[in-house]
Amino acid sequence: MTRRGDRGLTVLIGITGPIGCGKSAVAGWLGELGATVIDADELARESTALGEPALDAVFDRFGERYRREDGSLDRAALGRLVFSDPAALADLEAIVHPAVRSRIEIAIVAAEAAGAPAIAVEAIKLVEGGLAQMCDEVWLVTCDPERQYERLLARGLNEAEATQRIAAQDDPARRLRPAATLVIDTSRGIEETRRRVIEAWRASGAG
Repeated sequence: MTRRGDRGLTVLIGITGPIGCGKSAVAGWLGELGATVIDADELARESTALGEPALDAVFDRFGERYRREDGSLDRAALGRLVFSDPAALADLEAIVHPAVRSRIEIAIVAAEAAGAPAIAVEAIKLVEGGLAQMCDEVWLVTCDPERQYERLLARGLNEAEATQRIAAQDDPARRLRPAATLVIDTSRGIEETRRRVIEAWRASGAG
């Protein structure tokens, strides 16, 4: 995969940041503006669907207790394990991330072939997974800890689960900031955040 100068006119924007800070909202607005959106979480679910090799590897590593009656993965139960055990989380990522990266690369090629003005790749592990290196821009989406916590509770997590998932990421905003070409703080509200996204879209040359 290469940067824009070798790919033509398509702008590749990577979107990353801590859980619960608004990456999906930012990606959604880019989609409304004309970008093709690639969601790494969605591709991770596809990669561990019934019949996928990664699913068998997950059961081999973590056991049959995470298999539902229909054969699918009990994602909630596995999530409770991996977000409380850094070694287990690393093992899960080692299984799933290669499959997800392959799907992302295929989706990028397809979007470029279709003439997309821009592609937005939303991935919490954009930098760690090496995806940031292929992006023209990397947008780091952040928010204050109180809003992050409230948003996770609004998703249906309980207080312990929300705290656990935030802690498991080990201050990603600090770690990811050096790779970012733009930081978008969503703490200021929807309208202000959307305004910043539109400005950044225009500045990218895609719009």
